[in-house]
Amino acid sequence: MAAMNQSADTGLGFGTLQHLESVNVTEIVICFFLFFLSGYLLYSAIFAAVGSAVDSETEANQFTMPITMPLLLTYVLSFGVIINDPNGPIATWLSFIPFTSPIAMLVRIPFGVPFWQIAVSLTILIITFLLVTWLAAKIYRVGILIYGKKANFKEIMKWIKY
Repeated sequence: MAAMNQSADTGLGFGTLQHLESVNVTEIVICFFLFFLSGYLLYSAIFAAVGSAVDSETEANQFTMPITMPLLLTYVLSFGVIINDPNGPIATWLSFIPFTSPIAMLVRIPFGVPFWQIAVSLTILIITFLLVTWLAAKIYRVGILIYGKKANFKEIMKWIKY
């Protein structure tokens, strides 16, 4: 009986070991670094734009919730949807949307994602970061000059057009 339990434990450990050996750790570490850095830069540019457009903490609070919602949504979906179907349409689309790709792509990579999807997702993320940084610079330039005017989404869109 003890020999039977030992072989069952060994079989479970061997299967787990095989799964762990099939994961490309180097790819995961490199992609983590690239997506983390790109996502960090994207969201820091967004928060910099908001910080330059508002004068008080209360005004900043109204803008932070829409910014953090894509991250929270992807985090919640990663537990049920992305892990259960990493190559499904929802997981794939979340990997290409730049505001959700830093989390969605990192959840999908251990399950085997084609290299072209990783490259396209990272390229879209970096291009979006550059675009948002350019927009944040425009908002900062106008926001500093117009002191005391209450910022809202409509006003910020005017600032971008200046």
